[in-house]
Amino acid sequence: MTSRIPLTLTALLLLSAGLIGAAANPNNETIETVPVVPVPPGEEVKLPVAKPAQPVVEVCFVLDTTGSMSGLIAGAKKKIWDIANHILSGNPRPKVRFALVPYRDKGDAYVTKVFQMTDNIDQIYTDLMKFQAQGGGDGPENVNQGLHDAITKVQWSAEKTTLKIIYLVGDYPPHNEYTDVPTYDKLAKSAITKGIYINTVLCGSNAATKKVWMEISRAAEGSFIALKQDGGVKDIATPYDKKLAEYNTKLMKTAMAYGTAEKRKRQEELNVGAEKMADKVADEPKAAMRASVVAKTGTVASNDLLDAVTDKDGKLDDGLLKEFNQKENVAKLPEELQGKTIAEQKVIITANQTKRTQLLKEAAELTKKRDAYVRTKLVPGSTGFDVEVVRSLQDQAARKGIHYKPITPEKPATKPAAKTPATTLKK
Repeated sequence: MTSRIPLTLTALLLLSAGLIGAAANPNNETIETVPVVPVPPGEEVKLPVAKPAQPVVEVCFVLDTTGSMSGLIAGAKKKIWDIANHILSGNPRPKVRFALVPYRDKGDAYVTKVFQMTDNIDQIYTDLMKFQAQGGGDGPENVNQGLHDAITKVQWSAEKTTLKIIYLVGDYPPHNEYTDVPTYDKLAKSAITKGIYINTVLCGSNAATKKVWMEISRAAEGSFIALKQDGGVKDIATPYDKKLAEYNTKLMKTAMAYGTAEKRKRQEELNVGAEKMADKVADEPKAAMRASVVAKTGTVASNDLLDAVTDKDGKLDDGLLKEFNQKENVAKLPEELQGKTIAEQKVIITANQTKRTQLLKEAAELTKKRDAYVRTKLVPGSTGFDVEVVRSLQDQAARKGIHYKPITPEKPATKPAAKTPATTLKK
């Protein structure tokens, strides 16, 4: 088949070929060439346009978990899905990963723990729910160790295009007399050289902490945020929560965990927890927010077979399913598919796919209504842990080409006033 390209491009290609040929063929040997046929006037060459990669946002919360932080920790447990939902509202929509590094002080039950960066938000939520505010002596804490572990032990993306942010959340300053790790000023500089911003969140009004927190945020090109001691988290109930919570339960019933027996068991436990999230009426808002996150990402659960055997067009890929049925992989199939023929497996998978597609579509529509409703209930100038996390992240996301609508109150849509029928005056 003869290729066709414009005359101007043809000339450039021939000129380039001549120059390259001269360099590559100094002895003027005869070389066969393929004739290039120009495109008729008016026609253009359509080159494929590469689809830009989906942006990625990585967030690590370095969180003081001593006794004085109980209020904020309780708020974070309520709002982690809300924060994820807000981050996913970016344009273009990013992938989101979270990590957690709780810290206390020497002599407490632990100094730090590291919960690795993951896009499995169910796992992060489960880990966060286990946090208890205990220990500490209402004085300096091992802040430096927490920052150090977040910078050096968390597995951050190596991609420069990834937005990487640490949120340092606490109410007391660091022990700078400890020599185990570098001091906070050196750690802040180390973070930004690795492309990691640090936003500092002060709970309460400790002047010494404020000074240090501001130094850290300036050195690491982040933001300083001051909140009430309890984090100032406000709940906004919506008329869509109950229905979205129901969608969360129905969507989780389509999940099919795969992997090694241990991996399946761990994921199935997370799936059951997510499915039963709204068993208590008080937890309906959290389940609603989880459904919103699922609707925006299209991912119902991690390690899910439906995602693993679905092609880019949302259809079952027979080749991928056959790979799972190879002798070395068959044990990784969900238990309900093991021992069944491929034809029988396809019936079950296709039924789940059809059901999930419809549920995601309906949940996405309801999510748009819920998001719009929440914006009408925001109070001008309001602050709170969840609001400020998202607000500061939005400013930094713009540096990576991810844009958000400002977190400001919006007036609810109003119907136009009905026209009053004209009246005729009698003489």
